[in-house]
Amino acid sequence: MTANGNGLIRLESVYKLFGPQPRGRAFELTRSGLSKDEVLRHSGHVVGLNNVEFSVHQGELFVVMGLSGSGKSTALRTVNKLLDATHGKVWVEDVDVQTLSGSTLQVFRREKTGMVFQHFALFPHRSVIDNVGYGLKIQKVSKSERDAAAMKALSLVGLEPYADSFPRQLSGGMQQRVGLARALASDPPILLMDEAFSALDPLIRRQMQDELMEIQDELKKTILFITHDLNEALRIGDRVCIMKDGAVVQIGTPEEILTRPATGYVAEFVQDVDQGRVIEVSEVMDDPHPIRSTMSLAEALTQIGDRGGAFLVDDAGRPVQLLTAGDGMRAARMGTTELGPALRSDFETAESEDRFNDVYAAAGRGLPIAVVNERGVLVGNLDPRKIMEEMGRVEKLIEGYEREVFM
Repeated sequence: MTANGNGLIRLESVYKLFGPQPRGRAFELTRSGLSKDEVLRHSGHVVGLNNVEFSVHQGELFVVMGLSGSGKSTALRTVNKLLDATHGKVWVEDVDVQTLSGSTLQVFRREKTGMVFQHFALFPHRSVIDNVGYGLKIQKVSKSERDAAAMKALSLVGLEPYADSFPRQLSGGMQQRVGLARALASDPPILLMDEAFSALDPLIRRQMQDELMEIQDELKKTILFITHDLNEALRIGDRVCIMKDGAVVQIGTPEEILTRPATGYVAEFVQDVDQGRVIEVSEVMDDPHPIRSTMSLAEALTQIGDRGGAFLVDDAGRPVQLLTAGDGMRAARMGTTELGPALRSDFETAESEDRFNDVYAAAGRGLPIAVVNERGVLVGNLDPRKIMEEMGRVEKLIEGYEREVFM
């Protein structure tokens, strides 16, 4: 049987119950809609996963986030069958992993996935290079080949000089880098990372997040990353899946999770997140509607409409000057009819992927910001007022959910 749908990894209607008879009455109670606590009370079984469905696209860093008991790690462990699902299918490409066993499962784990745990799980008596190459040794790869692969992986995490050191000689952050290098050494298409950075100090944790994103930019692995930290999820994830009591609550981009929380539970999580660190300029920029040098001042003001200003572009579409509504109206009151005297060149630029935090200083000037692409071509017009309006909208949305919860 082959899989339907898109995604390198796909969970379809996956349930996992813990207890002596998971496929009996407890399963039926779960499917009938009873809560996790009710299923436990009526059957003595614990609901680990409740009809979980999500897809991870090839080359995507997909984060599953939730508190303890939410099912996030359970979901990950069905992907390499460290846990048997009670019901449902877990596809990797066109293989239902849950149907694998014995040597076939072992080959799948070795060739398709690399796993990084919260606890480093390094062999204390083996050197760093031997720890990194251990998986290849199990695959009976020659020492010269596995050492070469291990050194390549160590270079990705900046630990080449420590190849001959032992784990006890490394800091916690360095040991976690060794764990990541070990997962990379066999060059698997999929990385499974279970709370990989949770045991690290905040500063080292942030550095590891940066390194993971840099490695991902280079290697384009498919990464399923588990965390209980929403800030971490929003910082590194291409998409984020939030779970509660074994069920999926919301899946979306970091911007969607923050700006359009689907439930009060999600809103409660995001209320303390720094919005400016997550929301992109593309969320609030307007279409550029540039003005032309052949326009009169009156025509250009009409083009501006109710916006704060508009940009004059060159033949390549790059912004060269700015007409603000204020400058234009002042020039008109002084009797000027030509566009040129009202234009200014002291404007700021940004890219659509920039976060609000990146443009706060520029927005503080109160002038429209030219949003450009990698070639410098104008693709958007950012009015500083839109930034504050969007942040206010999100805050009101979250407050609305809070009133629903506590009233």
